Amino acid sequence: MYIHIFVISMAIEQEIKVKSFKSEYHKVIVNLIYTSGWLNGQHNEWLKPFDLSMQQYNVLRILRGSHPNPASVNTIINRMLDKSSNASRLVEKLRQKDLILRSACVKDRRQVDVKITTKGLDLLKLLDDEYIDFENRFNSISPKEALQLSKLLDKLRN
Repeated sequence: MYIHIFVISMAIEQEIKVKSFKSEYHKVIVNLIYTSGWLNGQHNEWLKPFDLSMQQYNVLRILRGSHPNPASVNTIINRMLDKSSNASRLVEKLRQKDLILRSACVKDRRQVDVKITTKGLDLLKLLDDEYIDFENRFNSISPKEALQLSKLLDKLRN
């Protein structure tokens, strides 16, 4: 169910139609913001046939990581990639799709335990198989360049 999307690479100046930036730091900030939006769009397009958002996919992966143990909504929030997501709303949408189960926490009744269902695990297995094709969209850079980029992004955040 992989959709090929061919994008001709352009410099950020061409993409957003500006002649120059105030500094190289300004340029990298704009480029990261633009690229983040582009990457989110790629992820959403890939997940669309599975009726999942990127945030829902992230929640399912978090729950698979704690499986067979449940996770609290707070645990999910702490592990999410998109910290601005409404985890309670995401959990409810996934519950309505029978991909997760919610129950009262035995240790603390103020908390809710969330567990991934077999249907959720099966969907993630299918997505794991599909992810290889999705990842291949990014082979315009080498594995060595990908490692370098990851290290630079880590350095930038620190």
